[in-house]
Amino acid sequence: MVKVIVGVYLAWNLIVFLMYGIDKLKAKNGYYRISEFTLLWCAFVMGGIGAFLGSHLLRHKTQKTKFKILLPLALIINILVDVCFVCWVNGII
Repeated sequence: MVKVIVGVYLAWNLIVFLMYGIDKLKAKNGYYRISEFTLLWCAFVMGGIGAFLGSHLLRHKTQKTKFKILLPLALIINILVDVCFVCWVNGII
C-alpha cells in the first residue's frame, strides 16, 4: 500500500512539474494559459515539490510575489505532511 501511495505522490508531482512547463510554453506562444489559482492549488495539494522545481528549473512565475511567498509555503507544508506520513508508517506517531 505504501508503494502505491509513494507512486501516486511521485506521479502527481511530475504532473504538476509538467503543468508549469506547459504553462510556460503557452505563455511564450500566446495560447490560453493555466490559471495561477490552478497552479498554486496543485502545489498545495501535495504537488509542492513538482511546483517548486517546475517554477525554478523552468524559470516560470519566479518574479510574481504571490508565487515567491506561496510556493515555498506549499513546499514546507508538503514536506511536513510527508514527514508525518513516514513517521506514521514506521509507527513513530
